[in-house]
Amino acid sequence: MVKPRQPFLDWLHAADPTSHNITLSDVTRDPTIYLIPECDSDEDVIDALGELYDEIFTEKLEGWYRDEAVWPQGRTFKMFFQRFDSQHPSMLVDLDNGPLVSADY
Repeated sequence: MVKPRQPFLDWLHAADPTSHNITLSDVTRDPTIYLIPECDSDEDVIDALGELYDEIFTEKLEGWYRDEAVWPQGRTFKMFFQRFDSQHPSMLVDLDNGPLVSADY
């Protein structure tokens, strides 16, 4: 689960002048849950995020402001953790009988 931190909101306010009424509570209210490979340890989670952080970072930026010209440049794994809080629950239970569906955005 990934939720923006204050530096992400600060970027949004600088990038989009119409966003100044958006609060940290607004951007964290509905966190995104990403399915990553199964991880047995915190180190495994860090390794998985190390491979996926740019994809997640890009998806979060696109979700709030689509003009790539004002996106943070030189995005790094460290920058990802400065701008996002991540939590990795040890269990995810799918109670739907339907198949998992992949959506390309």
